[in-house]
Amino acid sequence: MNLHALRLFHTIAAVGSVTRASELLNISQPAITAQIKKFEKELMISLFKPQGRGIALTDAGEELAVLAKRLFAVEQQIEQFASNYSNGAIGSIRLAATYLPSHFLIPAWIAKFKQQYEQVEMKITTTNSSDALKQLLDVEVDIAIFGGIAENYPDTIQTEELFQDELWFVVAPGHRYANQRVSLPDMMKEPFVMREEGSSTRERLLSLCRTYNSSVPTISLQFNGLHEAITAVIAGYGANFVSSLVVREYVERGELARVYVEGINLKNTIAICTRKNEKLPASTMNLVQMIRQNPYVK
Repeated sequence: MNLHALRLFHTIAAVGSVTRASELLNISQPAITAQIKKFEKELMISLFKPQGRGIALTDAGEELAVLAKRLFAVEQQIEQFASNYSNGAIGSIRLAATYLPSHFLIPAWIAKFKQQYEQVEMKITTTNSSDALKQLLDVEVDIAIFGGIAENYPDTIQTEELFQDELWFVVAPGHRYANQRVSLPDMMKEPFVMREEGSSTRERLLSLCRTYNSSVPTISLQFNGLHEAITAVIAGYGANFVSSLVVREYVERGELARVYVEGINLKNTIAICTRKNEKLPASTMNLVQMIRQNPYVK
């Protein structure tokens, strides 16, 4: 079926005049009339009938007009869908994040993003650094947000640093090292409460010991979440090595205290990772752009 001719018919039926359709479509009346007659022959039905000085739809023309209206309404929906998808107004985002950004950054980012892109679906997985990287490599997610990026990562991964925060040693306020300056070997004699293996901060602590040829600490308690680890230290057991984003408010309220380890001033990188040479969906790119512009949004 000639869709161009069907569109001409649809326009005439909608405006009720070949003359008005000609003006609207910027096509001459004889050309439209010729197309319609050819279309009627193709369908083997009459679509118009004389009425006074003008024309009217036949019964078959009335029925076809209803169907054509539905068809071109769907066409508009398809065009709108394509436009919305291409500019990121709709779509889906698959994101993996480590515990630090997932708990302390992403909620505010997503709240701000959803205010503008309410129809974008989001799937967010919170996990450790190793698994977040694996999900990105296995194409299970489109982006991964790390709080503490590994020093080495595959050449197929592109990393964009957002900002850096400090890594702090913290203990309960009543601990003998609270607010004191101590050596790294002395600090490593304390029992530590840490996240599970695969945690980037835990790996940074062990790497620090290797760099300074110090003995590694005893991980006396191990948790799968940041909150549990911090709560144990607040309760008075052991020490923790953690991002300042996590514990700054605890320290300001006096629930935790810093330990200043001599010669140690480490930074923690907050970064977005993507697969190199891969174009992100528009919806995901909109999120990345918003995070770039507002990395510290609260």
